[in-house]
Amino acid sequence: MKDILNQLFEHKSLDRVTARQILTKLTQGEYNQSQVAAFLTVFLMRSITVDELQGFREAMLEQCIALDLSAYDPIDLCGTGGDGKDTFNISTLSSFIVAGAGQAVAKHGNNGVSSVCGSSNLLAHFGYTFTNDKDKIIRSMEESNICFLHAPLFHPAMKNVAPIRQQLGVKTFFNMLGPMVNPAFPNKQLVGVFSLELARLYAYLYQQTGKKFVILHALDGYDEISLTGPFKAISNGGEQVLYPSDIGLQQHAPEAISGGETIEDSAAVFLKVLKGEGSKAQEEVVLANAGAALACGKEVSFVEGVEQARESLRSGKAMETFRKLTGDKSSTSLSMNS
Repeated sequence: MKDILNQLFEHKSLDRVTARQILTKLTQGEYNQSQVAAFLTVFLMRSITVDELQGFREAMLEQCIALDLSAYDPIDLCGTGGDGKDTFNISTLSSFIVAGAGQAVAKHGNNGVSSVCGSSNLLAHFGYTFTNDKDKIIRSMEESNICFLHAPLFHPAMKNVAPIRQQLGVKTFFNMLGPMVNPAFPNKQLVGVFSLELARLYAYLYQQTGKKFVILHALDGYDEISLTGPFKAISNGGEQVLYPSDIGLQQHAPEAISGGETIEDSAAVFLKVLKGEGSKAQEEVVLANAGAALACGKEVSFVEGVEQARESLRSGKAMETFRKLTGDKSSTSLSMNS
């Protein structure tokens, strides 16, 4: 590792094979914590290359517990995090809306590292029990049209890295990898990224995979459609800059989509929106992201995707999907919070 670190400190980059080998050794515990922390920090100080990101991704997928859900043709909705905005759980909420609208979802998620509340924190708050049992996950898909894949259960090699990431408390290249290493290998993907540079890296890599994808980045820095201004959408068909009005929605102030300061705050917003009691800004920002996913997954227009998302939310189908996934424990939480 010493030689690698010196190479990186001299502003040199890694080729794809070397990147894959290093990440494999890193996740298998062959380096000490100080070396790992130093390695992670390098990529906070300079941009990651396509070869490096591809090599890291290959190492993660080689070591994961793979899950075949191709019979359901699911989509994943996932953001990189790391945008420092602390919004409520927009992609998680959008996932239930998308599933309620008839598009199967294989949601890959984790606990928050650089944010207050990750998708796993949220579902754990509502009593959901994480599993990597294939039969239980397939039952979840059959009953609720959605499953949740808690990243640590499918990427056991991450156990050596997780404490260091937690201690650092800042975004690392693992944020970039999260949406790219779904163990179900879905052929459809909606991903939000925290920078335009990363959006282009993702677009290049996804074009090599043959999957249908939409990559989102709000031009004011959010890793999702924030409706706080224009956003860029990159898909198989090219890229475009859109304004909220282009998809029939309004522009909103940043503070209107805050997730609060605790997991409980985020959960309260999540539940309020799901019950149809959220503010206009909260509801519309979720509809925008769910609409983009439905446009990708069901091959409809963006505007039609937003309308299908609205019907799923307001008809209660999204809430029903959430109840089916989380089971009896969440029903208790829901009645307590009602």
